[in-house]
Amino acid sequence: MAAASHAARLVRETLPPAPGAWTEKSRHDFVTDVDRAAEALVAEALTTRVPGSRVVGEELSPSAERDAEVVWIVDPLDGTTNFLHGYPQYAVSIGCAVHGALCAGVIHDVARDLVYHAAAGLGAWQGDRRLAVSRETEPRRALVGTGFPFKQLNGEGLERYLRQLAAVVRATSGVRRAGSAALDLADVADGRFDAFWELTLAPWDVAAGVVLVREAGGVVTTLEGSAAVLSHGSIVAGNPALHRWLMELLENA
Repeated sequence: MAAASHAARLVRETLPPAPGAWTEKSRHDFVTDVDRAAEALVAEALTTRVPGSRVVGEELSPSAERDAEVVWIVDPLDGTTNFLHGYPQYAVSIGCAVHGALCAGVIHDVARDLVYHAAAGLGAWQGDRRLAVSRETEPRRALVGTGFPFKQLNGEGLERYLRQLAAVVRATSGVRRAGSAALDLADVADGRFDAFWELTLAPWDVAAGVVLVREAGGVVTTLEGSAAVLSHGSIVAGNPALHRWLMELLENA
C-alpha cells in the first residue's frame, strides 16, 4: 500500500506530457516517463522491504523471470491513455504472488485517491470498508464492464469481440468501458459492476484486481474456465451467478 501510494503521488503531481513526448509501444499503446518513474519507485520500495523478491512490471521488467519465492506484479499506471488525455480513470496496481499463487493486491485510484486492498483470507477493502460483490442474479438488470481489444483491431479477434459485445448489450441493462482493467475489477469487487470481461490482458493488468474480486466473494477465470489468470489472455469476473451466465453467453456468441 505504501509503494502504491508513493507512485500515485508521483503520477498525481505530474502534468501529462504533450503528445510529442508520448512513446507508442505498439498501436494505441502508449508509455511515458511517468510510467517508468512510477515503476522504478515501486520496485525500489518493494524489493527494499522484501529482500530477494522480484518485480515483474509492465514498463521496466515485463519479461522478468518469476522464479523468486515472492513476485510483485506491477502496473505503475494502468490507464495511461486516460492519464494522457486528462480522463480521470487510471491507477497504480500491485499484485503479489508467493510460490506462484496470488495472495495480495493493492489498487490505488490516482484521480480519486482511493485505495483498494485485499489479501488471501483477509477480505477485500476500500480503506476500512469491506467490499462485497453484487448480489444481482438477473442479467437484464446487470451492469457489465468490458475492455476493447485495442491491440487486435484486425482479423477474427475484433470480430469475435464484437459478437460478444452485441450479445451482452442485448441481454443486460448496460455495458461500460472506462479504460482501466484494474479499476474495472475494483468495481466488480465493490459491486458497482455485476460482471466484467476482456479478451487480451497482461498479468500486471489483472493481478491485484483478481485478489480483490475473489476476496470480495466473486469468481475470476479465463474465458476457457481456468482459474490460472496470470498469463496474457482473457478474463471473466463477476459474482458467482453472473459469472456463470456471462461465461455461457460469451461462449455461445
